Amino acid sequence: MKILITGTAGFIGFHLARKLLERGDTVVGLDSINDYYSVDLKYSRLEETGISREKVCYGKVVRSDRYSNYSFIQLNLEDKENLDRLFAEEQFDKVCNLAAQAGVRYSLENPRAYIDSNIIGFINILEACRHNRVKHLAYASSSSVYGLNEAMPFSTHDNVDHPISLYAASKKSNELMAHTYSKLFDIPTTGLRFFTVYGPWGRPDMALFLFTKAIQEGKPIQVFNQGNMRRDFTYVADIVEGITRVIDNPPAPNPYWSGKAPDPASSPAPYTVYNIGNSNPVNLMDFIEAIEKALGKKAEKEFLPLQAGDVPATWADTSDLENNLGYKPNTSVQEGIGEFIRWYTGYYKY
Repeated sequence: MKILITGTAGFIGFHLARKLLERGDTVVGLDSINDYYSVDLKYSRLEETGISREKVCYGKVVRSDRYSNYSFIQLNLEDKENLDRLFAEEQFDKVCNLAAQAGVRYSLENPRAYIDSNIIGFINILEACRHNRVKHLAYASSSSVYGLNEAMPFSTHDNVDHPISLYAASKKSNELMAHTYSKLFDIPTTGLRFFTVYGPWGRPDMALFLFTKAIQEGKPIQVFNQGNMRRDFTYVADIVEGITRVIDNPPAPNPYWSGKAPDPASSPAPYTVYNIGNSNPVNLMDFIEAIEKALGKKAEKEFLPLQAGDVPATWADTSDLENNLGYKPNTSVQEGIGEFIRWYTGYYKY
């Protein structure tokens, strides 16, 4: 297959690109390489896939020096003209849209960044898929869409109409937009609700990265909600395996769907959403303890109240992923943190 992956200078997109390349797919990667966090880390990821920083030029396709089946283009999703040209020239079989403005707390400070990337950028992707007969669009949603929902574990069959951050609202909007295009234009679309992804090459604004950096530097870590948090931490390799299975299995219409009792997870159109999480929530204090053990250092802790936009707990119901695609993420936090620490200390030369 020829697959477009957006966000390949990002955390999950980088890992997904490597997996698909190594199994033999032809992959075109796309990323804006914005400065939301260190562009050096983003370029380092690209260089791992054979894309030299010196060769990257906005709007120009660059061939990999490592993979003969990989090329990359720096492009903003909001740039409709160049995005349409790319789709017309490449004629992708499938698309996985992982590019987005991430971060719950950042959305409180810079809301327009989320509208530009996550809404305008996403409608441009949908339109390009529509006009170039893409066979399947998989796209990143988020566990944040569950918002004020307190029913645990979070199920894709639950209502998600009460988001508590603009980031979450933008991801819920993506799901609604995708459903509309599935219904109107018969485009198979699958939303991917990720649960707290972590692992090597992770984002510097995520808890594991922040905690590790602070502990290594002898600085206090910020522990929100007085430590009374539970997260369904999910290792990046498990996320990537789930995405790969989703890409390979476009959704079919649900013949049993009823408008009198509408199921949010399916449709009479070729549309669905999946949770991809470890389905094993971990207490934040236990997570910190696992980091301390891996580093051989104790953390100095600064306990703070719950932050606006955050929820105290997440827990993924992955039964649909298990039943439909035969997959359940299962990497333990101890194993995953160990892999991250090995990468972190090597990359930053600790």
